[in-house]
Amino acid sequence: MAAKLKHMIAGVAAALTAVTVVPAAAAQADPAKNFPNKPVRLIGPFTPGAGTDTTARLIAKHLSDLWNQQVVVDNRTGAAGAIGVDLTAKAQPDGYTICLISASLHVNSATNPNLPYDLTKDLQGISLATSLFYVMYINPSVPAKSVQDLIAFARAHPGKLNYSSSGTGGLQHMAGELFDYMAKTRMTHVPFKGTAAGVVANLSGEVQVGFGTLFGVRPHMQTGKLRGLAITATKRSAAVDLPTVSESGVPGYSVDQMYGIIGSAKIPKPIINKINAGVVSAMKDPETVKKLTADGSVPVGSTPEEYTRIIREEVEKWRKVAKAAGLKLH
Repeated sequence: MAAKLKHMIAGVAAALTAVTVVPAAAAQADPAKNFPNKPVRLIGPFTPGAGTDTTARLIAKHLSDLWNQQVVVDNRTGAAGAIGVDLTAKAQPDGYTICLISASLHVNSATNPNLPYDLTKDLQGISLATSLFYVMYINPSVPAKSVQDLIAFARAHPGKLNYSSSGTGGLQHMAGELFDYMAKTRMTHVPFKGTAAGVVANLSGEVQVGFGTLFGVRPHMQTGKLRGLAITATKRSAAVDLPTVSESGVPGYSVDQMYGIIGSAKIPKPIINKINAGVVSAMKDPETVKKLTADGSVPVGSTPEEYTRIIREEVEKWRKVAKAAGLKLH
């Protein structure tokens, strides 16, 4: 009888242990269940007011409303965006520090071997947010009404045309290098401290060619101070009445100044998935879509795996372009 009672007590104890352990194990298996329970920091590695900043704030507002928890945009500029990305890579991998990057960071990773992080190893894609083309534009003093006209003029006057960029090694610089390489032209790159300074130089005639967002150059196109020739997307956009560079004499040419959300490679998958769902939701929000498409952005939303793959492919693409062009940027 005593032995039977002892066996029953042991069984009850085991059952109680299971009751207390299972919930704890379940909670541990789902770290996203209570995420977020404090403010989330969304690092913007570029200047306030830029297209990246505008997109980051639209996403932050949507996530704040969705989660009933504050998502704060933290502008950490410098080193062509590398400072903000490095902070993200080294942050506590709990999902409370994420970052919005542009394709310029893909170029930076492809051409700068001295970065303190590896974009393809230390970080992971959470979601591609938007696809964003550049407008290829010129100062009206250039006798060209089309990309083909520009190619003909550039070939007849090698080295005479200057094109602006927001800095050496950035996406605008590489857009020009890719154009030169594919169109068999030779223009001179002139870097500036930011996109706005490059536009000013185009307006004054200091440089003649540029690649910029529709948001940044449309006002000057409307006044006739700049002439848009084509867009760098793979297909035409309803946002502006311009052909693509690819269909205008440079088949296969495309440059996408895409924006996306990344985080530390060590953030648990359940939390990554929860943030991803929030960003994808933002890209479907009618008000967000309306604001983004007005400036030439195409809201996307992707899986973490898709965006991680895109980042890797982009880094490899620009590495090949830099090598083909013989660029030694760092």
